[in-house]
Amino acid sequence: MSTPVIGVLALQGDVREHLIALAAADAVARPVRRPEELAEVDGLVIPGGESTTISKLAALFGLMEPLRERIAAGLPVYGTCAGLIMLADKILDPRSGQETFGGIDMIVRRNAFGRQNESFEAGVTVTGIEDGPVEGVFIRAPWVESVGAAVEVLAEHEGHVVAVRQGRALATSFHPELTGDHRIHALFVDMVRAAG
Repeated sequence: MSTPVIGVLALQGDVREHLIALAAADAVARPVRRPEELAEVDGLVIPGGESTTISKLAALFGLMEPLRERIAAGLPVYGTCAGLIMLADKILDPRSGQETFGGIDMIVRRNAFGRQNESFEAGVTVTGIEDGPVEGVFIRAPWVESVGAAVEVLAEHEGHVVAVRQGRALATSFHPELTGDHRIHALFVDMVRAAG
């Protein structure tokens, strides 16, 4: 598969920025809002936004169970910020009724780096990304409290896990799509190609 088709879950969040980053990383990128669109992609990005809203909208649009099934069956997925929360098997401090898609054996803490006005940017050294640190944009960002044995920690910031991979699932606490640096998206596109 030379040019994979990668969807961006387009329920809420920074969808357009991910579509641009994926296209720059040599993928065909398209928004996904319905289960039938999910069936047409080789991989999926779950963008940042607000995890409780994404959870509610996924249920409303009939995507919760199809997404869980595709992820469990090996669909390559990449989640940023709220997307990392949605890929967690467990949330330490969930909102009432909040659900996740699961896929990564990790426990996450929502808004761990602080409130909106405490957002920041920082260079993050990510295993598997060459040519220096990536610029991470942390906006009400979560962090990973703990991981299972099958999860590879790819990056930490100030002693907290901010990037992980488990098989075909990748997740970052930060937003690389907001920086113009498409190296993490290129890594994910390579993961999708390898899975094809």
